Parts: sequence; C-alpha cells; structure tokens
Amino acid sequence: MPVSAAALPWRPRAAGRLARSPDLAAALAARLTARDRWLLRMLHEHRVLTTTQIAQLAFGTTRAATARLATLYQYRAVDRFRPLAASGSAPLHFILDDAGAAVLAAEDGTTPAALGYRRDRAAAIALSPRLGHTTGANGFFTALAAAARTSHSRHKLECWWSERRCAAIWGDLARPDGYGRWREQPPGHPSVVADFFLEYDTGSEDLPRLITKLAGYAALAARTGIATPVLFWLPSLRREAALRARLAGPAPHGIPGAASAAQIPGVPVATSAPGAGGPAGAAWLRAGTTGPRLRLVQLAAPGTPAPASGPQPAGPPGGLAWYPPDPAPPAWDALPGTPRTGQASDD
Repeated sequence: MPVSAAALPWRPRAAGRLARSPDLAAALAARLTARDRWLLRMLHEHRVLTTTQIAQLAFGTTRAATARLATLYQYRAVDRFRPLAASGSAPLHFILDDAGAAVLAAEDGTTPAALGYRRDRAAAIALSPRLGHTTGANGFFTALAAAARTSHSRHKLECWWSERRCAAIWGDLARPDGYGRWREQPPGHPSVVADFFLEYDTGSEDLPRLITKLAGYAALAARTGIATPVLFWLPSLRREAALRARLAGPAPHGIPGAASAAQIPGVPVATSAPGAGGPAGAAWLRAGTTGPRLRLVQLAAPGTPAPASGPQPAGPPGGLAWYPPDPAPPAWDALPGTPRTGQASDD
C-alpha cells in the first residue's frame, strides 16, 4: 500500500504550509538559491537527511539550517518527520517533497516521474526498517563533509554516491552502502586521494555475513582491475575487535562464497568505529595488522595518482536519470546556475 506522507504517525503538524497548487512550484523556484537547489538534489540522491547532517553539509550552525529548512518546508520543497526514539527525541528527518521535485524536473527538462520521483516512495523511508541504516551511512559521509568544511581547503570530499547509485552500477557483484573519494593536501606536498566503498554496520547482521560480502568485492576488483578499499564502520570498538578477529581467521563455514580478508589479498579492507575518532582522522586499521591507525588517504595503494577533474560522462553514472550532486554546496548567497565555490557560513 502506498505511504501517504500526511498519514505518517511521527510527522510534525503542518501549520503554515502553503496549499498544493499548480503555481506552487513557480512560487518556490523564485525563492530558491543555488544552495537550496543543491540541497534538493542531495535529498533526491540520498533519500533522507537529518537536520544535523544538513547543517554539517552546508550551514555554519544547526540554527541556520533549521531556519532555512523551515522556509523550504513551508513551500513544500521538502517534507519532514521525526522517528520514534527509544529515549529522548530523534532529530527531524527531511525528504524531498512535490514542489521540490517539480523544480528539479523543470531544471532538467523532464517530469518528476521521469526523474524517478514519487511522493509515496520518498515518504516510505519513514516507515522502513532500514531508516537507521540509511541515516547512519549518510551520517558517515556528512561527517567527512564537515571535516572538509573546517580544514581550510586541505581536505575535500570530492565524491559521494548513494547506495542506490552503487547498486545500479555494481549491484550484480557488490552492493556498498556508499562510494566516496577523499582528497588531502598535506602542506608542501602534492594532493593524495583515496577512493573507497563503505560498509556501514548497525550491529544487526552476523559477523560471518558481513565477511561474506568481500567475495563480491573480490569479483568486482577482478572485473575492473581496481582494488578499491572496503571500509567497515562498526557501531563500537568491541564489535570492531570481534570483526577483526574473524577477518584474520579462516572463512566462516556454511556460507557459500564466504572468505576472510586474508584469503582475498586483492581487496584492501580497513575497519573503524566511533570510539576511534571521526572518519576523516587517523581512525582506520588495516585488516591483518595491529596498527597504527591510519588516515583515509593512507589506505590508498602506494603510488596512486590523484585524478584530475575532467568533463562529466555522457550520462549519469549508474543509468539513473540525474547526476550525483557535488558533496560540497555552492556558497549560501550564490545565484542559481553559479558553479560551486568555497562554502561561506551564513550564520
């Protein structure tokens, strides 16, 4: 049964929202900044983002993010809901709404349906058992984006592809929870990049099942000739230690295609958890080693060149109907159509 956003049990009251009408998208488009439009594309690509995550991506403070999101919500560019929490109060979660999808479709010269947007599908994430997994994986990338924003251009999250884009490209072999590219510019040295696949673990899967996924990454590396590091982000240091013990041991029994990291030398594997620090720092342990913990760019194979920026491919990667948005937003006061620049704070 389709999910109606208006019927969601945790959806805040819609006081002050403008009525749906054929003219609403035009009224919204006249108010949108370049960064607003970018944010709508981020929501379409990644399905759901919390207030905190949006602040990490594009705003100086949560207060500034909340103020702008209130306007976008009023004009039905975005919708919002608050999941039930075991204790305390969960943050507001934001998804793309009808008027926002109409603006994106008009920009691309198509329709919301052709862009892959349906309101019931967008709202379905609110009731999905994978909501926590999706927001957790998105939070990993927004933490990288936040670290880049405060690094004075020494760090940069250059690429962030969603789980569904990854599935569309590599899903016959591997289904990462995201793909990213992280660049660092050490003082006095050339920039270094690390491409990576993310496996975000909530603790709900058996550890042997996690390790089984490495067989798909091995097949992908064999097909492409590229050994992209696979990063396991675990919910705790204790769970990380348990996974590392299994990664160093024999393949788990009774699971077809299972293998340990030691049996797949062509797939670099690293692990971390919140207790080790943020993902942009020296938080990563290579499988099969005892330390020290490394930075993301130290996980790249020695001699890996930093790719230069080039033209976009002929079509969006993965065959989806839209290009993945740049993880870094335009300046807060940029006009629509302005290329991305350094991110100025707006608070």
